[in-house]
Amino acid sequence: MGEFFGFAIHVSNRRAPWRWSPSPLLYASAAVHLGAAAAVLARPQSWPWGLGAVAANHVALAAAGLWPRSQWLGPNMTRLPVRNAASGDVAITIDDGPDPEVTPQVLSALTRHHARATFFCVGERVQRFPELAQEIVRLGHDVENHSQRHRHNFSLLGPGGMSAEISRAQDGILRITGSMPQFFRAPAGLRNPFLDPILARLQLRLASWTRRGFDTVTTDVDTVFRRLADQLQGGDILLLHDGNAARGRSGQPVILEVLPRLLDAIAERQLRPVTLRSAIPA
Repeated sequence: MGEFFGFAIHVSNRRAPWRWSPSPLLYASAAVHLGAAAAVLARPQSWPWGLGAVAANHVALAAAGLWPRSQWLGPNMTRLPVRNAASGDVAITIDDGPDPEVTPQVLSALTRHHARATFFCVGERVQRFPELAQEIVRLGHDVENHSQRHRHNFSLLGPGGMSAEISRAQDGILRITGSMPQFFRAPAGLRNPFLDPILARLQLRLASWTRRGFDTVTTDVDTVFRRLADQLQGGDILLLHDGNAARGRSGQPVILEVLPRLLDAIAERQLRPVTLRSAIPA
């Protein structure tokens, strides 16, 4: 067991493929805090400089957490590995479900196109709609961890609250689907320095995306499609939503109009939709 900024890191007893190692930014943060403390102890009148350095460091940490594709706080999967990119693999990831209205239609579209997708599901929604989560897995897709309640203040939680959100979803998804999540995506992609050691303890990889459609707020189907399909290439991770989906002019959730067009574009470019697990086995 180790400790970083007062946060205890417990290493699992099971055989682990990796252990947590602080990112360079966190090492630098520790150095700033220690240096500021030493300077103030040596020269108490220098406290404004020490306080300013610590404040600037916290601004940098916050900025890193507010950038969903940032690598500053630890490893973050924004693209598939090079070998998958060379093979023309792309990953369709679908967040915030399962939703009893939208998810069955998403599954039907994927089945018609013989495509596989990764569903980042909210734990409490998996518990509310267990048959739907099981159907996702039965059809050959993967269910991954998107936290227990998808709290909007997730990135403001301390280590205890953040660990509980992730662990509860992990346990519930395993119990209901029979499959242990291997990837985690933070709500809205926002996080803080406590997240990475928790993911290492639970043997979860953080995954964000290469391109997103902003389909929870954009109602124009063509705009969402262009954001995903323009310059689409092997290795891309695409983000859509079956939960919290915006509705287009037709009144339908945007994903239901965008996904078939996106799957057609993927096929026309001779790309292949794969799940994150198939691209990066445990």
